[in-house]
Amino acid sequence: MNLHEYQGKELLNSFGVRIQRGIVADNHKKAVEAAKQLASETGTSWFVVKAQIHAGGRGKGGGVKLAKNLAEVETISENIIGMMLKTPQTPPQGKKVHQVLIAEDVYYPGDNEPEEYYMSVLLNRGTGRNMIMYSTEGGMDIEAVAEKTPHLIFTEDIDPLIGIQAFQARKIAFNLGLSGNALKEMIKFVTSLYTAFVNSDASLFEINPVLKTSDDKILAVDSKVVLDDNALYRHKDLAALRDLREENDIEVEAHAAGLNYVDLDGNVGCMVNGAGLAMSTMDLIKQSGGEPANFLDVGGTADAKRVETAFRIILKDSNVKAILVNIFGGIVRCDRVAQGVIDAYKNMGDAIKVPIIVRLQGTNAIEAKQLIDDSGLDVISATEFQEAADKVQEVLA
Repeated sequence: MNLHEYQGKELLNSFGVRIQRGIVADNHKKAVEAAKQLASETGTSWFVVKAQIHAGGRGKGGGVKLAKNLAEVETISENIIGMMLKTPQTPPQGKKVHQVLIAEDVYYPGDNEPEEYYMSVLLNRGTGRNMIMYSTEGGMDIEAVAEKTPHLIFTEDIDPLIGIQAFQARKIAFNLGLSGNALKEMIKFVTSLYTAFVNSDASLFEINPVLKTSDDKILAVDSKVVLDDNALYRHKDLAALRDLREENDIEVEAHAAGLNYVDLDGNVGCMVNGAGLAMSTMDLIKQSGGEPANFLDVGGTADAKRVETAFRIILKDSNVKAILVNIFGGIVRCDRVAQGVIDAYKNMGDAIKVPIIVRLQGTNAIEAKQLIDDSGLDVISATEFQEAADKVQEVLA
């Protein structure tokens, strides 16, 4: 589950991570009030207006602007709220901005020049350990750093049994070229950041940039936080932060129905039981000349109601030209699934306007094929993987 920047910062701050302070607003009038409150609390006279959407690259897309007075806060906020913000990480049409974060200016003048760093915490799949990734080259062009100068990116694996050690936090601070009070601040920052990552059951923290201010404070100017959906039952407070406006409508509906669904760009809808079989089914579709329109795992209880719900969700995608149902009857009998498909088809009436290929294998597979063949419905049955692939190819031709 993704969090907005302001939500991620609040989470970090609750674990002692210093952040760029800010107040969220959903219209330009509230943005001005937020700026006034921020000025009285922090002393800032300049403000950063930041669009809040689940996507990176907001600055390049025009979603982050500096306001030097309250009048500019109002004008910029009014322009950003409601806009379709396009970034390299949004769909081509962009994402609608519903709210902005009014943040304090932390690039104030002082004894030293401010410096930007990059830092993230994530799982290193190669070692099976959490990893802190960091670089001296923070800012908007971190992707270019990874591509052109990968030697400037450092990593530090953390043993999950003992957690982050003081020497590791010091090593990170030294590698970033820090000394004096800034080094002490970075050690505290890194330790608190990792503690927050573990205790919130996150799968990704990305802070870009981490800023060393002109008076040697270390703070998070931005935050990208992704939480592990499987652990949300342990964090009811964090689960309540979910913003459904930022998610795919069909995926939200599928999740509410207990279906594992991921929207894709193809033309063949998939309905499968089991994630492994779903992946191989998508390969099958590609080999037959089609493109999978979705990943949909109906689980082990493929009854009529569940099958009907799955059909309706798949058919909301106007690009779907055929549906392939691929069920292995290990836990659930194939004849029961076949009856579910037939009942769902009858219940939906004229709503189904594309060919349906049903491949059932496992317990009572022969009886299931007979049920479908005798139903009189426009459903094509198959028992072998290759046979199903050939049927898909035929209907797409």
